[in-house]
Amino acid sequence: MKKFLVKSLMAASVAGIAVAVQAQQVTLKVHHFLSPTTFIQTGVFEPWCQKLAKESANRIKCQIYPAMQLGGTPPQLYDQAKDGVADVVWTVAGYSANRFPMSEVFELPFMMTNADATSRAAWDFVQAYAKDEFKDTHLLAVHVHGPGYLFTTKKQMNTQADFKGMKFRAPTRMTNKMLGLLGATPVGMPVPAVPDALSKGVIDGAVVPYQVVPSIKVNELVKFAAETDPNYNALYTTVFVVAMNKAKYEALPADLKKVIDANSGREFSASMGRIQEADDGPGRVKVKQSGVAINVIGAAELDKWKKATNSLDDEWAAKMTKLGQDGPKLLQAARDLIKKNTK
Repeated sequence: MKKFLVKSLMAASVAGIAVAVQAQQVTLKVHHFLSPTTFIQTGVFEPWCQKLAKESANRIKCQIYPAMQLGGTPPQLYDQAKDGVADVVWTVAGYSANRFPMSEVFELPFMMTNADATSRAAWDFVQAYAKDEFKDTHLLAVHVHGPGYLFTTKKQMNTQADFKGMKFRAPTRMTNKMLGLLGATPVGMPVPAVPDALSKGVIDGAVVPYQVVPSIKVNELVKFAAETDPNYNALYTTVFVVAMNKAKYEALPADLKKVIDANSGREFSASMGRIQEADDGPGRVKVKQSGVAINVIGAAELDKWKKATNSLDDEWAAKMTKLGQDGPKLLQAARDLIKKNTK
């Protein structure tokens, strides 16, 4: 009888622990650098958090901190996920210069077709070749924005010659190099710094997608916008990552990990690209309503720009080879993945 009682108590104790684990709740601190009214919060993270809550029976909850409310600067976001300052972050990979060199391939000039296809390609590429670049975190998504265009204060951009003497903001190392090859003076900075730099004349223009323009009031600070031929691959795009603190993920019970897994990865990456690019249309409307003059750079002129920047492809491949990779093979793999996913 005594042995039976002890066994019963032990069984009850184990069952109690199991119930406690099963009922474990977690709150994710989600940190990003844009305002709470932008696509990343209203179009991505708020619906994503609602889905996590629903599929976990409200055991996964989020606290979203926009506009760097947890402190730090946009280039520090990835380390915040690594170190546990935040649980989930959204940031530009290129804000951490030289940290993710393999993933930079998607930021080469004229690589991107559309954000959905290129985001799928970026996720697949990272999984196949560049996992080690993100080994310090649990990677949830890799995606890109829609076509990047030229926004200027002093003159309309029509030809490559127009870049001469222009100080242009760029988001990443690769885009800085591209602008330099086109003849501009590149000035690297995170997107939240662009309005102040434009208003003070620190820069004469910036490359950004339409989607972000209204949220940082670029449409109120520039006079001209130059698009590129929509049938031509985009002038440039930017690689973004959604990274989760590894310890936070690994501490989750198995059923909650499954919820996170079901809402991250390739399809999540593609959806983020789609959502961001879909916001380009409303952004363009606001640019036009602000009286900004818009023109389109034709394919013949873009051929010249492509020729002027082609050396970046070889430079990237050579860098990969120096790192012990097959650079030309990786470059072709990225191109093939984009082509495969473009419909």
